[in-house]
Amino acid sequence: MSATVLIVDDSLTVRMDLSDAFSGAGFRALPCGTAREALEILGRSALDVVVLDVLLPDGNGVDLLKEVRASALNRRAIVLMLSSEAEVKDRVRALSKGADEYVGKPYDSSYVIAKARELLRSRAGAPAPERPTVLVIDDSLTFRGELTQALERAGYSVLSASSGEEGLRVAAAARPSAVVVDGVLPGIDGATVIRHMRLDAALRSVPCLLLTASEDREAELTALDAGADAFVRKAEDVEDLVVARLAAALRNAATPATETVSLLGPHKVLAVDHDPAALQALGDCLRQEGYEVTLARSGEEALELLAVQRVDCILMQLAMPGMGGDEACRRIKAAPVVRDTPLILLAAEDDRAAMLEGLSAGADDYIAKAGQLDVLRARVRAQLRRKQFEDEHRRTREQLLQRKLEATEARAARELAQTRAELIDELERKNRELEAFSYSVSHDLRAPLRSIDGFSQALLEDQFDRLDGDGQRHLQQVRRSAQRMGELIDDLLELSRVGRAELHRADVDLSALAREVTFELQRREPERALELVIQPELHADADARLLRIVFENLLSNAWKFTRKVACPRIEVGRADASPEAPYFVRDNGAGFAMSYADKLFRPFQRLHTETEFPGTGIGLATIQRIIDRHGGRAWAEGEVGRGAAFYFTLSPRSQRTG
Repeated sequence: MSATVLIVDDSLTVRMDLSDAFSGAGFRALPCGTAREALEILGRSALDVVVLDVLLPDGNGVDLLKEVRASALNRRAIVLMLSSEAEVKDRVRALSKGADEYVGKPYDSSYVIAKARELLRSRAGAPAPERPTVLVIDDSLTFRGELTQALERAGYSVLSASSGEEGLRVAAAARPSAVVVDGVLPGIDGATVIRHMRLDAALRSVPCLLLTASEDREAELTALDAGADAFVRKAEDVEDLVVARLAAALRNAATPATETVSLLGPHKVLAVDHDPAALQALGDCLRQEGYEVTLARSGEEALELLAVQRVDCILMQLAMPGMGGDEACRRIKAAPVVRDTPLILLAAEDDRAAMLEGLSAGADDYIAKAGQLDVLRARVRAQLRRKQFEDEHRRTREQLLQRKLEATEARAARELAQTRAELIDELERKNRELEAFSYSVSHDLRAPLRSIDGFSQALLEDQFDRLDGDGQRHLQQVRRSAQRMGELIDDLLELSRVGRAELHRADVDLSALAREVTFELQRREPERALELVIQPELHADADARLLRIVFENLLSNAWKFTRKVACPRIEVGRADASPEAPYFVRDNGAGFAMSYADKLFRPFQRLHTETEFPGTGIGLATIQRIIDRHGGRAWAEGEVGRGAAFYFTLSPRSQRTG
């Protein structure tokens, strides 16, 4: 679907010229001559591009710009302001109110269209057209038409120009995939067109075919010497030969430098002088070279304009009332956004001291402007060329640095992968050693402990009458120590297993799990009376076997530490139903001081003596490891003599770390 452009200008000539140009480029053009007509179209039509003249018979283009930006239908349209050289404040006002570009009259229609396309692509983030574009430069309307049809049948998009000068402008604006140019043209010839392109960093990689009707062999040498990729003689059925040559040239073509600004395209030049006559003469001189010129009458106006619009080159009179050229130069060169813009200082006469002063202020060049317009134009071209080469070299350096960085990152990634693999080998070895140790603990240590406990019990039973009171107490202590050592071994093995066991997550009814654990505790001590509150419908996505260990440890602790309370109470629940809410086991037992809370989940850390409350000090460390494997966290709150609460969270399955 073609893009729609609204062209608002009170000049019938301008309206028709731009309408024909946009229509020829594939746009749907809507021309109108007044603000009132424009407002009517804005209210009923969705627009892609709006071209606005600043001065209209019934309004102002800047005011119309506000209406565009306030329109729900068209606020995102591309807006190009089109006007003869006006006050800087008008240009600044338009750009600050939301114009995308400001084009001065006289304009180049191909530049206006190219700028509209560029802004549309940039705003939409759209890729470049899939079909390659060929620019045909030939002064014969008939031949251009025949070749255009042949190229379109072959799948190309076609642009055309009738002269070498026009062709260079179109090439700079449209960046075609290839160029077919006739050798004999009005103005500059085809070989010169190709030479200009080969000297331009933005276009030098574009394949060029040179056509000629001459049978002279020197014509081919001239074409190839100029930089042509192929030479084709005009003859019958030449269109098929051009299509074949193009396909071969495009297959071997290098990637074009799409980011490079072409020297052949229209460039924006800011001219600054307090003398109106001299400023106008300077502007006329530069426009003859195809530059789009903006005029400012002071250093202050120049800085105001540069704040809203970029330019490609700045020409500034050195001696001006108010802010002089040297001070304006210093400010421009100190601003990061515009400091790289070439700046040429102009002086009324060749003054060495003034030249040194200007160059020390940061100017890129200095010229005495009186009677040296040819020199001035050459200096501008030289500065633009220098800037292009610098940008090209900067991009090359950036590409090299990027490749180096990518190579470094790739090497680091390989080294990281190698290190990771080594660690996983190492980790598997440690796991095997841990499994061997666990086996040794489970079998080799348990056997002597069972012997110590068994023989101590046998002595107590068989030799009880022969032992005095001390002997009996000593043997009983040996048995208790052996049994405690067995408990420690069991708990350590449990801690080791929960850290290595594979998780099998599913929906777990935690309420039922808590009831099963408390039922077992009550079965062991049926004489104990306490208040037990278990919140119903507590569910979690977890490993049921490991969560049972969590509740066995937490509820056993609560059962133990409420033993000395007159009205013991244990509660199991959850703060709320949100996914982040923690589960808890709370009691009103012995409690603990919060200053020791960070020690609770460390192995063998106990806050009470064995005679007060027996235990190994490993249970909470086991809980911590289980919760960590579920991607959650565990913590505790308590107060001495007022009970304790243990909290834990469990992450969703997609976020688990175990």
